[in-house]
Amino acid sequence: MQLLLLSKLRDSLEDVTMADRYRIEKDSMGEMQVPETALWRAQTERARQNFQISSLRLPIPTLQAIAHIKAAAAAANQQLGYLDADIAAAVIKVAKDIARKPDPTQFPLDVFQTGSGTSTNMNMNEVIAETVCRDQGREIHANDHVNCSQSSNDVIPSSIQISAVLELERHWLPAIRHLLKVIDEKAKTLEQVTKTGRTHLMDAMPITMAQELQAWRAQLTHCEHAVCDVMQRLRALPQGGTAVGTGVNAPTGFREAFCEALSQHTGSHFFPAENAFAGIAGQELSLQLAGALNSCGAVLLKISNDLRWMNSGPLAGLGEITLKALQPGSSIMPGKVNPVIPEAVAMVAAHVAGSYQSIATAAQQGNFQLNVMLPLVAYHLNESIAISAQAMYALADQAIADFTVNHANLEQALARNPILVTALNSVIGYNKAAEIAKRAYQEQRPVLDVALEMTDLSRAQLEILLDPKQLTHGGIPGAEQA
Repeated sequence: MQLLLLSKLRDSLEDVTMADRYRIEKDSMGEMQVPETALWRAQTERARQNFQISSLRLPIPTLQAIAHIKAAAAAANQQLGYLDADIAAAVIKVAKDIARKPDPTQFPLDVFQTGSGTSTNMNMNEVIAETVCRDQGREIHANDHVNCSQSSNDVIPSSIQISAVLELERHWLPAIRHLLKVIDEKAKTLEQVTKTGRTHLMDAMPITMAQELQAWRAQLTHCEHAVCDVMQRLRALPQGGTAVGTGVNAPTGFREAFCEALSQHTGSHFFPAENAFAGIAGQELSLQLAGALNSCGAVLLKISNDLRWMNSGPLAGLGEITLKALQPGSSIMPGKVNPVIPEAVAMVAAHVAGSYQSIATAAQQGNFQLNVMLPLVAYHLNESIAISAQAMYALADQAIADFTVNHANLEQALARNPILVTALNSVIGYNKAAEIAKRAYQEQRPVLDVALEMTDLSRAQLEILLDPKQLTHGGIPGAEQA
């Protein structure tokens, strides 16, 4: 016990010693004590103390995008004669290093901060300036040099668009294309598998399992197209509009030079927005992307639920397929295995829907010349891109690629499906077909046997008309034979 108390006392003393290690930094409001190991300066420290609301921090892609902006702005300012070459080179080097691998400990600010994201912009400016000072012994100013020709009001909206485009290119688009490929490959193996279709969760006309999967593919393709469409609009940046959109304090030609440098640094094409005022005041493009991601979430939820229903059982459910067993499903029921991946993906879809609502609310807060919920938009948009991409990989590789079909269950359900009688409508009429369907269901007998008793059609004719596989091809049943 004494050793434990001594250990806690020692740890406490070390904490106090660490807390006492600070330096004095100054800004326009006076002096601030800043932790000695911190690369930030006075303005970041003020924000760190002011905003202690949550444990949420801006995503790494947002920080990387801001660093890309600082590097591209320095290059543009040097090209236009507004930064000395040595200062620009120093800023570019540090900014590129941060863009490659930001140190999260040097960006400690809460998502819930000033709505323009000014604190995070200054955090980046100060970290770059302090890093240059420590590495090169060169004094550069966080505002005059690192933030030259910029404002938080155009940096943060631009960073939201840049991070979205880059993350979609790097992660989301490869993920959905992988999912589409896996669905295609699985569907090819299921072209001869006929099953009972369902509408309102009730038995309907037969389809092939391949047709079911190709419907998923078509829905996901719609989502891919919607995301790609808005992504092209996100490439048009308001950077260079500075404080309100007029471009004050940004030299002529800055916007073009900036986008050219940014495109070179990132390997992705960006260009100046036609109207910088709109990009600073509004977040409708972010909302459009959030909407497209939410639509994709709805499709992922539909696919997940289809898989869960088809896998349900194994005895008292549909039991059409068996998902790969990944882990025990119960802490009390031995042998139980649950559809864990579809459940996880369904939760991702719900989370993305919640993020969409947050972004929708935030997008409404464009008061006059500035939206004032930018950090919240950045957080939710990047998170939605990241988790939906991972969910698509999981759904593809851990649920769809390797599920097995329970053929016996499918065939039994097909044989007893009273709705097959729909195929007789053109031959015996709707009313007679309904009578056959009701009797088949009541007596739990195959439709073909009941139809043989209640019509003058031969067994050979009925086998043609009621062939489930043929019914998946569409058209008028039996028309070709007639």
